[in-house]
Amino acid sequence: MLHPQTSIHAKGQLLSTERPLIMGILNITPDSFFDGGKYQNIPQALQHAKKMLEEGADIIDVGGMSSRPGARLITAEEEWKRVLPLIEALHEELPEAIISIDTIYATTARKAVEAGAAIVNDISAGRIDPEMFPTVAALQVPYILMHMQGLPHNMQQQPVYEDVVREVFDFFIEKTGRLRELGLHDIILDPGFGFGKTLAHNYALLRQLSVFRAFDMPLLVGISRKSMINKVLHTKPAEALNGTTAAHVLALEQGANILRVHDVAPAREAIAIWEAFHNPTEIA
Repeated sequence: MLHPQTSIHAKGQLLSTERPLIMGILNITPDSFFDGGKYQNIPQALQHAKKMLEEGADIIDVGGMSSRPGARLITAEEEWKRVLPLIEALHEELPEAIISIDTIYATTARKAVEAGAAIVNDISAGRIDPEMFPTVAALQVPYILMHMQGLPHNMQQQPVYEDVVREVFDFFIEKTGRLRELGLHDIILDPGFGFGKTLAHNYALLRQLSVFRAFDMPLLVGISRKSMINKVLHTKPAEALNGTTAAHVLALEQGANILRVHDVAPAREAIAIWEAFHNPTEIA
């Protein structure tokens, strides 16, 4: 029997996080920072989802609104009109796939779950839509709770913390307490790399990621091709795969349970090497 906090109850399955999981990013948006416009029609998006699953993705995270720095929020209606046809198609074509909906809106979350999604991924931690927490509690689906200072359109305009790790930790105490009061216990924590953080803030969080293990909840890390890699390497997102892989290994060393990635196969390889290093008896 798995410990309750080393598994996620999703789509009637017990998804173990005792070994790292991979969440593949599937953006059906025109303006996301790396893959905007690539998968705007259903056949393209389905093909990419199948490819990610074949490469070892455990979860497919569907997003209909860009949250890149400077992005403006779209309405809930515009968002769910983008994502629902894709989620319905994924559910029909790939019925065993575990789908996550990346949304800040309770309406989109509810409609997506009704259409076949099994996890809600909310970058706003319920701060934008006050109905989000009651909705996910009523749906009883795993909820990804992410920290963000500000909103996408202004979050990178001089973010300030006295102690970023402590402040994110305190934020998680408050929000997880509220969710548990509402009866939701499948909570995944995401420190929100790049969401209202400077380069120094991001690396402080990565360096001390293990402190969030005190919550005994799965930790999700989303650093794929982000500016915290590009600013160090002087690369563009399209050139940041190698840096992303290096950062993923560091995140695994600090206790990451789920990697949210654009590139599934390289992430799976990074996990395999990391596991071989830490479990030599399994490769003897």
